[in-house]
Amino acid sequence: MIEIEVGPGDMAASRFAIAPLIEVHTALGVLIGRVPPGHLRSWASRARTTFAGLMDDPAVRALAHLGRNRGYIADFVSPPPNRPNATIGEQLAQVRATPPDLARTEVARNLAGLPAPDPQVRAVLSAPGMVELLAAALEKTWTALIAPEWPVLRAILDQDLIYRAGRLATYGWGAALDDLSPRVRWRADRGVIELAGLLSSGRYRLAGAGLLFVPTVFSDLGAQLERDWPNTLFYRARGLSVLWERRPPPAPDTLGRLLGRTRARLLLALAAPATTTQLAARLDASLGGTAGHLAVLAASGLVTKTRTGRTVLYHRTPLGDALIAPGGAAGPSEVGGP
Repeated sequence: MIEIEVGPGDMAASRFAIAPLIEVHTALGVLIGRVPPGHLRSWASRARTTFAGLMDDPAVRALAHLGRNRGYIADFVSPPPNRPNATIGEQLAQVRATPPDLARTEVARNLAGLPAPDPQVRAVLSAPGMVELLAAALEKTWTALIAPEWPVLRAILDQDLIYRAGRLATYGWGAALDDLSPRVRWRADRGVIELAGLLSSGRYRLAGAGLLFVPTVFSDLGAQLERDWPNTLFYRARGLSVLWERRPPPAPDTLGRLLGRTRARLLLALAAPATTTQLAARLDASLGGTAGHLAVLAASGLVTKTRTGRTVLYHRTPLGDALIAPGGAAGPSEVGGP
C-alpha cells in the first residue's frame, strides 16, 4: 500500500498533464503481452505487424525489456512532462539531456530481478551512448505506433484532463479521485490518498509540491514518487473504449435528413462535453469543417459552449437532448456515411 499525505497547499499546487512517452512505454507493454489488451484488443491487432518490425531493433527490444508490470522502471526513459501540453519532441529532449551516470544508475536498478537480456540488448544497455540509443528507439516507436493514432488519443486525454481538473478545483480531492481507479481511495479523515496493488509501498508527503496527474491510454495505475522527480500519479483515461474503439453511431435517418448527416453525428457525439478538436478527431473530420457545423448547431439552439481558461467546451442543450431522445427526430432507421 502506498499512502500519499496531502496538506493545505497541495490542491492548489497540483496540476494535470499529458505525457506522450508514457504512451510509448505502455503501448509496448500491451504488445509484448505484459499487460492484457482488454478493450485495446482491436488496436493491438492493428499494430502487431508494425510492432514485429520494430522489435528487430535491439534498442527497441531494450525498451521493452526495461518495462515491467510492477516494480521500478528507469525514470529517465519516461520522464514526467515538464508542462501540461508537452510535445513528443520536448519529452525526447528531456531524455537526451539525462546525465550518463544517472542513466546507468537507473538502468542497473531497473534490471535488478529481471531475466538476463539477450546479448544485443545487453550491448545497448552497456554502450557509452546508451541514452541516445534509447531516445532514438523511443522516437522510432512513437512514429510507428502512436503518431498515427495521436489525434484521437490526444482528444481522449484532453477530455479527461478537463473533466478531472474541473472536479478537483470545484469539489476537492474526493471528487477528483472518484472513479480514477478501483485501487485509489481518498481518506478524508486522514488527508491521505491510498494506492493499492502496486509493488512498492510506503508513505509520502507532498509537502506543498502538489501532485501531477497524468492520464494514459495503454496502462492502468502507476505512481512516480522518486526524490528527484515530480510526484506523479498515472491513471487510465475515462471513456477510452467508447471514444477510441467506437466511433459515434451513424445518424438515424430522420435526424440526418433534418440536420444533415455530419451535424447529426456531431450532436450524437456530444453525449459528454467536448472541444472542437476532440470532436473532429472522433469523427475523422477537418477542424474547420467541424467548427462550421458546430456554429450552425449553436445558432439553432441545439448546442452551447462554455470557456474554461483557454479551452472551449461544447455541450448539448436541453433542446438538443430532446431532439435525439426516443420520440424525437432520431428514429429507428440508421444510415452510414460521413
